[in-house]
Amino acid sequence: MQASARRAKAGGRLSRLGAGMKALVAFLRWAPPKVWASVAVMGLGQMLYRQYAKGLIFLALEAVSVWYFATRGVTDLIGFFTLGTQQEDLWLGIAGDNSMTMLILGIFAFAILGFTAALWIAGIRDAAFTARAVAQGKKPRTFRQTLAALADEKFHVTALCLPLVTVVLFSVLPILFMILIAFTNLGGEIVYPKLADWSLDAWRKLTSVGQLGSTFGKILSWNVVWAISTTLINFLGGLSLALLLNKKNVRFSKFWRAFPVLAYAIPGFISMLGFKFMFSQSGPINSMLVDAGHNSIFFLTNDASAKWWARGIGLFVNAWISIPSIMLMASGILTNISPDLYEASTLDGATPFQQFRKITLPFVLFSTTPVLISQFVGNFNNFGIFFFMRSGVISNYGDYFLASDTDLLINWLYNLSVDNNYYSVGAAISLVIFAITSTLSLAVYVRSAAYKQEDTYQ
Repeated sequence: MQASARRAKAGGRLSRLGAGMKALVAFLRWAPPKVWASVAVMGLGQMLYRQYAKGLIFLALEAVSVWYFATRGVTDLIGFFTLGTQQEDLWLGIAGDNSMTMLILGIFAFAILGFTAALWIAGIRDAAFTARAVAQGKKPRTFRQTLAALADEKFHVTALCLPLVTVVLFSVLPILFMILIAFTNLGGEIVYPKLADWSLDAWRKLTSVGQLGSTFGKILSWNVVWAISTTLINFLGGLSLALLLNKKNVRFSKFWRAFPVLAYAIPGFISMLGFKFMFSQSGPINSMLVDAGHNSIFFLTNDASAKWWARGIGLFVNAWISIPSIMLMASGILTNISPDLYEASTLDGATPFQQFRKITLPFVLFSTTPVLISQFVGNFNNFGIFFFMRSGVISNYGDYFLASDTDLLINWLYNLSVDNNYYSVGAAISLVIFAITSTLSLAVYVRSAAYKQEDTYQ
């Protein structure tokens, strides 16, 4: 079945490709000389149809693009592939190339090239549209009519144009830059003024048996355990509090509900710093232990005994910050479940646990699955917890490279790229984080009731 489905998809792709090629061949055979003029020079076809304002705009944009590539665009494209050919020498007064700058400018040049190609295709399509109108005996649109069409029937194009350009410049290009950095040897000893090269060195380091590869494996394992466990703890804790406080026999439920809400209202970093002080060597908890005749405990230091203490405290602090939001959300969901379902199940002899498993939990999971996925991603990339509580701690035992035994991948990435200039390794770790979170999130969502059984819970 799977093989036949794959063959059907492949056949569909080939048929669509064949239809596209036939349409292109038909267009090339049909296109009149004025349309071919727009293929040669942007805006020329419009001007031949006496649409001078529109043609001059296309022509001016092409002139700006040609000027850019003639003055520096071609150089930037070449620099993208070479990442520089001349290293700076201050003694000899030689101004060298900056590999990172050349990579950024090369990506920008490709973006301009893509924009120019899209504009060129739009000019050809517009000339073809005008040619069809003329062939049907209609007059070409005036510039005012074109503006009116952009504000009416083509309003979606007009409205999305600026946001699309903004997203490309400020979201897509930085992401591409980060991805491409992962395939260079930039960082460590290779920083400006030294020139970088395209390389898989970062990936070899992460997958090798050396200290850096060993650290990556340990931190990745702990990161996965942390993300799964803390998401489960937060969800179960928030749901348990919501179920408890929604019981009719619980007195002063509004008063008890206020305490978690206050914990949620306090900024997270203040709570983290507060817990860091509480569990520090001179903090109140160690002071009480010493007063009771016990030795102080190394909760958050770089001592080997502090590993699981610090991890447990991190789980507790994250639960303290996150459980109230789950509780509030679950409380709202529980009030929307019809009491008739519980009454009917009670008449059928269902126990409270069976009611929870068959009624309460499915409804809550249906409504909270997207939120739980976002919480999982947030927990996987939870930079603040261990940064605020154990910032500056580097494990001086075991096989950790510029990291502590509680660091998550995002913390290690920060230490490597910001504090120690391992840019390519940091970018490679970013890609690993994206691959894990996106794959797991998508896999969980498409298998959840929120995706498969939407009509069941409406």
